[in-house]
This record gives sequence, structure tokens and C-alpha cells, in this order.
Amino acid sequence: MDREIHRVTSLRRDSSLWRRGDDVFSRTSSRFQEEEDDEEALRWAALERLPTYDRVRRGILTVEDGGEKVEVDVGRLGAHESRALIERLVRAADDDHENFLLKLKERMDRVGIDYPTIEVRFEKLEIEAEVRVGNRGLPTLINSVTNTLEAVGNALHVIPSRKQAMTVLHDVSGIIKPRRMTLLLGPPGSGKTTLLLAMAGKLDKDLKVSGKVTYNGHAMDEFVPQRTAAYISQHDLHIGEMTVRETLAFSARCQGVGTRYEMLTELARREKAANIKPDHDIDVYMKASAMGGQESSIVTEYILKILGLDICADTLVGNEMLRGISGGQRKRVTTGEMLVGPAKALFMDEISTGLDSSTTYQIVNSLRQTIHILGGTAVISLLQPAPETYNLFDDIILLSDGQVVYQGPRENVLEFFEFMGFKCPGRKGVADFLQEVTSKKDQEQYWYRGDRPYRFVPVKQFADAFRSFHVGKSIENELKVPFDRTRSHPAALATSKFGVSRMELLKATIDRELLLMKRNAFMYIFKAVNLTLMAFIVMTTFFRTNMRRNVEYGTIYLGALFFALDTIMFNGFAELAMTVMKLPVFFKQRDLLFFPAWAYTIPSWILQIPITFVEVGVYVFTTYYVIGFDPSVSRFFKQYLLLLAINQMSSSLFRFIAGIGRDMVVSHTFGPLSLLAFAALGGFILARPDIKKWWIWGYWISPLSYAQNAISTNEFLGPSWNQIVSGTNETIGVTVLKNRGIFTEAKWYWIGLGAMVGYTLLFNLLYTLALSVLSPLTDAHPSMSEEELKEKHANLTGKALEGHKEKNSRKQELELSHISDRNSGISGADSSDSRKRLVLPFTPLSLTFNDTKYSVDMPEAMKAQGVTEDRLLLLKGVSGSFRPGVLTALMGVSGAGKTTLMDVLAGRKTGGYIEGEITVSGYPKKQETFARISGYCEQNDIHSPHVTIYESLVFSAWLRLPAEVDSDRRKMFIEEIMDLVELTSLRGALVGLPGVNGLSTEQRKRLTIAVELVANPSIIFMDEPTSGLDARAAAIVMRTVRNTVNTGRTVVCTIHQPSIDIFEAFDELFLMKRGGEEIYVGPVGQNSANLIEYFEVRRSKPAVVRHLVTLVAS
Repeated sequence: MDREIHRVTSLRRDSSLWRRGDDVFSRTSSRFQEEEDDEEALRWAALERLPTYDRVRRGILTVEDGGEKVEVDVGRLGAHESRALIERLVRAADDDHENFLLKLKERMDRVGIDYPTIEVRFEKLEIEAEVRVGNRGLPTLINSVTNTLEAVGNALHVIPSRKQAMTVLHDVSGIIKPRRMTLLLGPPGSGKTTLLLAMAGKLDKDLKVSGKVTYNGHAMDEFVPQRTAAYISQHDLHIGEMTVRETLAFSARCQGVGTRYEMLTELARREKAANIKPDHDIDVYMKASAMGGQESSIVTEYILKILGLDICADTLVGNEMLRGISGGQRKRVTTGEMLVGPAKALFMDEISTGLDSSTTYQIVNSLRQTIHILGGTAVISLLQPAPETYNLFDDIILLSDGQVVYQGPRENVLEFFEFMGFKCPGRKGVADFLQEVTSKKDQEQYWYRGDRPYRFVPVKQFADAFRSFHVGKSIENELKVPFDRTRSHPAALATSKFGVSRMELLKATIDRELLLMKRNAFMYIFKAVNLTLMAFIVMTTFFRTNMRRNVEYGTIYLGALFFALDTIMFNGFAELAMTVMKLPVFFKQRDLLFFPAWAYTIPSWILQIPITFVEVGVYVFTTYYVIGFDPSVSRFFKQYLLLLAINQMSSSLFRFIAGIGRDMVVSHTFGPLSLLAFAALGGFILARPDIKKWWIWGYWISPLSYAQNAISTNEFLGPSWNQIVSGTNETIGVTVLKNRGIFTEAKWYWIGLGAMVGYTLLFNLLYTLALSVLSPLTDAHPSMSEEELKEKHANLTGKALEGHKEKNSRKQELELSHISDRNSGISGADSSDSRKRLVLPFTPLSLTFNDTKYSVDMPEAMKAQGVTEDRLLLLKGVSGSFRPGVLTALMGVSGAGKTTLMDVLAGRKTGGYIEGEITVSGYPKKQETFARISGYCEQNDIHSPHVTIYESLVFSAWLRLPAEVDSDRRKMFIEEIMDLVELTSLRGALVGLPGVNGLSTEQRKRLTIAVELVANPSIIFMDEPTSGLDARAAAIVMRTVRNTVNTGRTVVCTIHQPSIDIFEAFDELFLMKRGGEEIYVGPVGQNSANLIEYFEVRRSKPAVVRHLVTLVAS
């Protein structure tokens, strides 16, 4: 511990960290240019005379208006000034960004300061997971009970575990070098995510891990890997109520600036000693980026710019229930959330899902420039990288079945596979070839040695051969020599757990909680209105009633007090759902060490206390005197104070239950159950004397029992209840209390109030503890079939499974049933004989749209920036047609309006303004009837997890087919559809939960298509049917789509980053550019000939189609 503290101190105070030799000051640079303004020179000279602490906080900034240069405090740089500065430095994300980075590096080089670099090594890494074999992992009631009992038995060592070990990574070794971009490739299930998590130090604790991962020769326990490296997940978890800029700014505040401030201090000292004057804009940027604790960071503006998020920076991120940014933009927010931090190693998992090829290219190119120039380390996993994106990488890691098939320079990867006897075809993307060449179904088509018969080469044989390949030998030899730890820059590895001080973290979370309370104001208004309504009902019940102070009416008053307790207690129930919804984002940020759990729980408790005063005040102030409680003012305020404490206790209780449950269903099960138990044992429904002795413990732990005692003694020991009951020496109030078993001492008010405060503190403490210890509620042990487990084991050992026949080659599997003369102008009627006949007929229909426009009301954020128009035009008069039997691709960059156009044509836009003409086979489109002849396959595959594929289709057919279709024909039609989408062999498989169990992503896509097809539509819209799939799975889905088109239906698909095979499966292309305008509408042509010809004669067209031309020309 002492050694770690010493290292942290040295990082902050020892400027010698940034020195690299005795010749530091030997380099010279021009001082002041003669043409410089004297006033500017004097201002800079005055700046240099300041102490270092002040000098690194002051800079000279060029003001937009008039170009005047003024001295500014970089710590107080406004958002407008930051954006203007970034705009001057990085006007375009391509060329300007590289020049900007070169200027940063040149400034450091002039004074001999090196950027810290990190070399990551993993040696003999072996990771195993325990899985349930068969259907034991499916979420059924019997399985849940059985698995729970088995887990308890395993923990007590009573029964042995029935789970089996599955190897995820097997004997994996390699080196990730700085200043090199590494692409991680592999089919789904090959272990890519597990390898990234292992290198980022974020592996699940339940996994069995052997081997080691080191950073610059340091083991994982010698530094904080979560802050040294940034892991960017493939799952987009964000708070929907925050804007893009707010999301990134909060991340920047929590992650801090790392060692930028220490570096800047040393830089300023050396520049002053060497008489070097830096570029003013670069100087201000570096100084501003080194200032932590700012609500608006210049680094945030920089990342927004290079990721192309500046156009939606002030738009809400959104979620399933709140409209926000697009899926591709949300993916970029996930990336930017980590890039704003100071991490020097990046591990990015499938960051291109939902992005078009052009946007992916720009982002990867910007990352490449940063890695190469500033000395970063990056491993990026991509599913279907376009050829031009693939060529940006320096190294390739190819994984298959948990083994490294290849790792090394990109230039040598094809040489290795030719050494093994496999060659990439000329018009095939190299990335697709690499992911398919190890597959049993696809491998044969790439065999090129005619002098030898083809035999399947298993993954183990590839892995063993790579070790004898010259690239593999080079890596093995390098791993034998340990990394020289003296070469590790002391600032390269983070040793503090959090990026900023705990007080700064608390300030950041408080600011965010205040913002979320403002955005969720409707919830708090609704709760206040609900209490107002309940108070009104109570008021009208007791209004103008003649209730006297006696024992009989005392019971009614007691009931009114209990109703107040119950109402205020139930009012905190809303906290349960609000807490559960925010927990996934919390767990992600907690695991990334953004903040500790207490920094999250304290604001959610403290900041709601003022709201409690209002909510409880609404009820008490309107009901107390109308009901007729004791008129003493002191007892009025004592009741108000007690109900305040009860409201806080209730909110804390339900937050704690949400933190324990971590799931909406689980939490909503135990939340009402606890409310019911506390109410039943609270001393009113069952009086204390009536509670059985074996349940009396429940009375003493129920918060409501203390609250009931406190509020009752406060009322019935008041002056208005002091009359003596005839025949006794007790007052009416005491008699009422005794009749219900309530304590009669006045001290019980204070005992009850203290108990409420104590329970509030206890539940908040337990809530904090739960969030500190527990992990997200996910099933880390999925189920596998016996055959899958045996096949995986066989791939590891290199032995073939008995009876396992080799299937058709990839060429045969990828046959998309093209009509040979699809582009020769043959009409749908002429080719109808080749189409598949189905038991239920349908009418082929065409869809035509002319000068279609779509606009929405101008967002308030844009009006605030000076936009004067009332409407924002999203589609600018697009025209086109979709025909039966023709497969049309709808393509364009992110934000071009592809999904918007499909939603407008499908009638799914319920807001905004639609103009133009839309016709169906020549008749004006009417949404009421159009919905019956059309289907829409959404990008997200949403299905009930607890039914089989066949049951899903039967349910859809029951609801959507006409009533005149009898049961037998319906069943025959379902069988035909399952055969059409190739799901017949999986008809009895449970759908399961995405990413946990059940169907694979590709099978879910096919089920989504089948659910729409059983409605027998004539026109089908498909939004990103290949999103999130590798090339092989995408080919299977596209074959399903082609089969659908061959029945004579009209099919339109939006698509991102298609491989050349998938792209040429389409008959026609509708290409859009940003702003909602079409660029190209027409046939693709044989080998994309029509498309290439069109763009070759228009070379001056915008760069938005560059990626498309590169793709079809590859």
C-alpha cells in the first residue's frame, strides 16, 4: 500500500516523469515572429512571467467576432468558446483531425516529452465457464426451482454440480503493441468478447481463468486496469432522459483528466526554459483539456466532433419509451462515453453495429490517427468490416472456437492461409474470407491446391500450423523475453481507483440527479396530484360530519390515521420502478469505476427530501383540520413531521428492494409483498394483542407498527381527548388506544419518529451495500445441447465427430436463388412460373411514392440556437417505386432518413407532417387497409421467450389471418412459411432470452421475418435484417429474404455495411444522402456494373458514396 501511495504521489508531483534525456533543452525553435503584433507579444510575455500554477490556467484565445485575441481562464471556458475552438482546429473529421494531432505531438516533441504507451501481453490464457446441458437453462418455473435447490446443495457440498465445463478460450497467447491498430475477427461464439474482457480486466468472477495478462510487464494486481484501459461494450446502455452532450460530459467529469495536468505543467516549464512559444489554439486546447471538474469539457466537444455527434449533441439519447437519437448514433455515444476519458488502451467490442460503412470508416480512421500519432493501444472487434475499413488496421487477430488462428501483421494473413492451402477469391472481402475459412460449411470453396484432395482442416490444426509459421514464431520468441519494466512510462498505468476526488464525484452525481429530477418532473407532479386526489376524497368523506369525541368515534379517527400512514407509505412505491430502470446504467458505470455506490445512492436520497416536504404537505395541510383531528398546532406539526419521516422510510425501503431485486418483475413481486406484510402486522389491521406469539416478531420489525404507535399517541393524548370515561379513571384517548393494543405513553411518539429515521438510514445503508456488492441480474450459465458441447470439444482437440457429415459448401449455401436475367427487364408476370406456390394466395402489389416530404416541429433546442423555421424537414421530396418480385436495398449514411422513409411508407409515423403522393398499384394508399396487406420487420427481434418457434407463428397467424381461413389451411400455411425461412428443424425450440439462451441472433432474425410472413402480406418492410450478424449468419438471413421475394412479394430492406455477396443479392438500390434526399434509384446490375458505371461518370459526387463505390469495385 505504501508503494502504491508513493507512486500516485510521484505521478502528480515529480515532473521528472516527463523527461527523457539530458538533451531536453538542446532543441531550439523560433521565438517571436517579427510580424507578430507587439501587443500580443507583450501579452504572452506577461503570461510567461506568471507562476507555473497560474500559467497553465491562462491562455490567449482568438475571439470569433473580429479575430481579436484575448487572455482567458481556460478553467472557465464557456461551451460556445469551446465549440468555436474545436471548429477551428478540426473543421473536417478526415484531414484536419490528423493535422491537429500532429500539432499536439510536434509540441511535445519539441521539448522532448514522450506520450505514455502500453503494451498488452496475454500468455497461455485459458478460460472455462460452467454451463447447463440440455434445457436446464431455460427460464421455466420447474427449472428455476430445481436450479435454485441445486445451487444451495452445491454451496453446502451436499450434492455435486451437474454443470459441465465449457472452454471459452484455449491456450491463447499474443501481444498488442502500441501505435498499432488491431482488428479482432471471428465468428459468433469464438470468444472475442471474452478475450477483450480478459485484456480489460473485467472478466466475470465465476469464470475459471488460468494464464496471465500484463500491461508493460505489470500484472493486473499492480495497477487499476479499469482506469488504465477502456472497454467499450457492444450493448448500448444509457440514461434516455439525458442529451448526448450531457452523457459524454458526465462521463468526462467522472473519469477525470488522468496525468494531463502533470504533463502540461512539465511542458510549460520546459517551453519557458527553451524560449518556445506554442500555437495559441493548441495551447488553449491542451490547457483546457487538463482542467478537471468542469461541467462542460473541451474534450467532450472534441469527441462529439470526430464521432459526428455534433449534429445531435443536444438531442435526448432516448430509450424504448422515449424518442431520441438513432441506433447508429447511440452506438457512437457508447464509444464516445469512454473516449472522453484518459484511458490509453482501448478494447472495443462490435462498435459498428447499426452504422453505415462510411461512418464506420470515419470513426476507425480517426481512431487510427490517434493511435498512430499519440501512441495509443487499440483492439477493435468488428462483424462485417468493409474492405476500406479493414485496410485501416495494422494487425489482425483471428479467433475461432476459442483458439488463435492468426495474430500478426495484416499483410501476412493471406500468406498464412495460402500456406495452409486456402486462397481468398478476387471479389471477396478479406474479412469475410477470414471468418468463413475455418467453418466446416464454408471452407471447401476456398481450397485452391488442385494437386491435393480437399480434407477439412479443423481449428486446432490451423492454430498448431500458425505456431510454426514465421509470424507465429516471431510472436512466440518475443513472448519468451519478458517486457523490460524500466521502459514503462510511470504515467502509463493508473494506480488510483477513481479518476477524481470523491467530493468531485459526489458533485457530479448530484448535478446529474438534479437534471434527471427535472426531466422526470412528470413523475413527481403525478405523485403530488395523486396525494391531492386522495386528500380530496378524505376531505369529502369527513366534510361537515358531526363526529363527537368518544370511544365509538375514536376508532374512526384511528382508521383515518392509518389511512394517512398507508397512503404516504404507498406513495413511495414509485421509487421502485424508477430505481430498477436506472440500475443497468449504474452497474455499467460502477464497473467502469466512474464512481462508488455511495456517490450514486446519497443524491437519490438527499435530493428528494425537499419534494417530500411538498408531497406530505399537500396531504396533511388539506386533511388535518377537515377530518377534525386535535386542533393543537404543535400536534399538527408533529403529525406532519412523522409523515415526512414515513415517506422517506418508504422511499428508502422500495429503493432497497429494487437494489436487491435488480429486475422489474422480481422487484414488483417483493415490493407489494413487503407493503402487505408491514401493513398487516402494523398494529391496526391486526391489533397487537390479536397477533399470535409466533408472529409477534413481525410486529416489532414492521416500520408501520412504530408509525402507528407514534401517530396514534400524538392524536389521542391531545387535549381534546382528555375527558374521563364514565365509570373509569381513564381518558377517552387512552381508552381508544388500549382497545387497539396501542401504547399509551407519550414517549412512543418520539420512539416511533426515531424508528422511522433509523429505518430510513438502515434501508439507505443496505441499498448502498447491495449496489456495492451485487452484480446485474443476468444468467451467466447458459444452456447448451449435448451435441453443441461435444462439437466444441471436438474442435478443441481436432477430432471429427462420428457420423458428422460435411455439408454443402458456402457457395451452395449462399445461393440466393437469383433469376439469371433479373436485371434484363423481365416483368413479374413473365417470371411468375418460377415462384413458389403457397397454400394461401395473395395479390402482388407495387408501392409508388412521388415527391414525398416528411417534417416535424422544430425542436426547441434548435430554435434556441437561432433557427427561425417552424418545421424541420427530414425527407425532401423523395420519389421511387418498389415492385413485386424485386428485392430493393435502402441504403445511406446514418441520419440519411432510411428508417424514416420506411416508417412513412408503412404508416408507422403517428406524428409530424407527411406530404406527397403514395399509391399502391395505382390506387391512393389508405392506412386502414394497407396495414392488412403489409408487414414490418423491426431491427430489434422482440419475441416471447417462453414459447417455441411453432407456437409463435401459430399465435401470429391466429391474430392476423382472415377469419375465413380454416384451421387446417392455417396450419399448412404455417408449415410452408417455416420451410420457406428454414425453421422447420427448429420448430420445437424455445425462443429464449436474447444473449442468454434459446435461439441465436440469426435464428431470431428469421423468426421475425416468419412472424410477418404468416400474416400473408404482399409488401414487407425490413429494417436492418443483417444488423449485428457476421457475414455467414447474414448470408443465411439474406437467403430467407430472397426466398420471400421469389414468392412474388414486394420486399424493401434497409441495410448497413453489406459484404459484396450480400449487396449483390439485391436487385435494385435506393441510395440516400444525409438530409433525406435520394442519390441513386435503379438496378444494381450484374457484378454491380450499373452502379459502378453511374458513379464513375460522376466522380465529383459527394464522399457519402465513396464507401459504396469501394465496396462494389472490390
